[in-house]
Amino acid sequence: MNFCSHCGTPVELRIPEGDHLPRYVCPTCGTIHYQNPKVVVGSIPQWEDRILLCKRAIEPRHGLWTLPAGFMENEETTIEGALRETMEEAGARVEVIDLHTMFNLPHVNQVYVMFRANLLDLDFGPGPESLEVALYDEKDIPWNEIAFPVIEQTMRLFFEDRRRGTFGIHTGDIIRHLLPNNERRYETRMLKRR
Repeated sequence: MNFCSHCGTPVELRIPEGDHLPRYVCPTCGTIHYQNPKVVVGSIPQWEDRILLCKRAIEPRHGLWTLPAGFMENEETTIEGALRETMEEAGARVEVIDLHTMFNLPHVNQVYVMFRANLLDLDFGPGPESLEVALYDEKDIPWNEIAFPVIEQTMRLFFEDRRRGTFGIHTGDIIRHLLPNNERRYETRMLKRR
C-alpha cells in the first residue's frame, strides 16, 4: 500500500499505539489500514460416486484442475459464496450438505472453507474462469494436475471419509516451506477430526 484511501497521503508502515504489528498508517488523517486474510469458499460437488472439477482458465495455475472455489464477497455468507462460486466456475447448481474442510494458508494470507454439496442436475459447463468442467471418479482424478495443495488435501480427506462411511469436519494449516533451490514443499498440520 502506498497511499491512504481516505485522503490520498502517502502512508507509513509502523506499529500504531496500542497495537503490536506493523500497519499502514496515514500520517495526515491518522487512518490505520488493516490488512487481513481473505476467505476462499467453495464446494465439493458430487453426483453419485463422482465429483465435479474445473480446469482453470486463469492464473495462478492456469490449465490445472481444481474444485469450484473463490474469494468470498462482502454481504454474503460462506454458503452463499460457495453456491455462487460453483455456479460461476462450473455453471452448476448444488445443494450444500455440510462443512467439510477449513484450512489456514498463512503463506498467502487465506482461509479456505470447503463444503460438501450435491449436484442438483447434470446441466453444468465451464464459466469464464474455467477451460472445462468434468465429473471424475476417484481413480480417474488427474492428481498430478491439481492446482493447489489445499484442494488436493480437501479431496483426499473427502475420499477417505467416503471410504470410512462417515464424513467429518477437518481443520488444519497448510504450511509452505521454501527449500534452498527455491522448490516449495507443503506440510499439512491437521487438528482433530470432528
